[in-house]
Amino acid sequence: MEPLPASVLPAGVSARILPGINGLDIHVLEAGAGKGRPAVLLLHGFPELAYSWRKVLPALAAAGYHAIAPDQRGYGRTTGWSKDFDADLSSFRFLNLLRDSIGVLYALGHRTAEAVVGHDFGAAVASFLALVRPDMFKRMVLMSAPFGGVSSVPFDTAGKPPAPKAPDIHAALAALPRPRKHYQWYQSTREANENQWHAKQGVHDFMRAYYHYKSADWKGNKPYELKGWIAEELAKMPTYYIMDLAEGMAETVAKEMPSPAEIAANAWMTDDEMRVYSTEYERNGFQGGLNWYRVRTSGLVGREYEAFAGRTIDQPSTFISGKSDWGNYQTPGALERMQKSACTNMKQIHLVDGAGHWVQQEQADEVNRLLLQFLKST
Repeated sequence: MEPLPASVLPAGVSARILPGINGLDIHVLEAGAGKGRPAVLLLHGFPELAYSWRKVLPALAAAGYHAIAPDQRGYGRTTGWSKDFDADLSSFRFLNLLRDSIGVLYALGHRTAEAVVGHDFGAAVASFLALVRPDMFKRMVLMSAPFGGVSSVPFDTAGKPPAPKAPDIHAALAALPRPRKHYQWYQSTREANENQWHAKQGVHDFMRAYYHYKSADWKGNKPYELKGWIAEELAKMPTYYIMDLAEGMAETVAKEMPSPAEIAANAWMTDDEMRVYSTEYERNGFQGGLNWYRVRTSGLVGREYEAFAGRTIDQPSTFISGKSDWGNYQTPGALERMQKSACTNMKQIHLVDGAGHWVQQEQADEVNRLLLQFLKST
């Protein structure tokens, strides 16, 4: 596999393959490489790529950092993982993703990173890295996905009756007058990859609609804190999170496809930039990224977190997200727990005007300002 060509990258950003890292050949984008320059590791989410950091990499390099963005396991031009739904999921567990990140840093000559920065599912991995290896990751920046704390382990239970079983949220969603389902469990199904990879509208238009629907350009994104993890509250979220029961993701987002005029006017994601994404997903499909959902919904990730029960993230941290991003609230209470208990050194919460879920792409200048301000002040 060849790295992304320079013709699609901003000035100062280069691409290469790092071979033999934890069973993978990892494709990375980087800027500011040079001896003595501290590393900043940038972790993307779904359905994204290292390319999602194209507007951030040059700003970090200009500020004196070696900015590094890998195509994570299951994505883009990183190879060595299996696209087979029935393949062993254990390679997608967070401890193994930590090993991937350590391998990238070591291959590039860094034993530590000044910060790990994660967006969307990359934020979940970034928080795990910061939790487990505070000696290596000196600061943490999360975007669009709050860290609500480590999974709890039952405490002081000896000789007491078992706790009542939690209600079945999936049955409750399906029983609503408008039957619904949670997107993370849909994305964990066998049919999810086929639905998105071979969408009737094609991968390019599927991704255009998906990105539009979750951005500030879709005017229905006016998020707020939900009262709890109950069906009636979750169903207040748009259908990209709480889907109609009978529809797949391709059908869900097709209803919100932007017009040709809206696409032409989109300055934060031109059609040429969108083509970089769609080309990668046309080749790979979506199963690699969907496996990240599967390790979460199967409980594999939760059991890994239980090994760190009681631990908090104590490094200097900040949260940067779009004001129009429902990701801030999709897990009720997580944003508040992140500020009050899960992160003991959370400096500031920034909700950026004019941005939805793709904050570092929709409002890159403001994100770069906040990111550099945090790095310099801590």
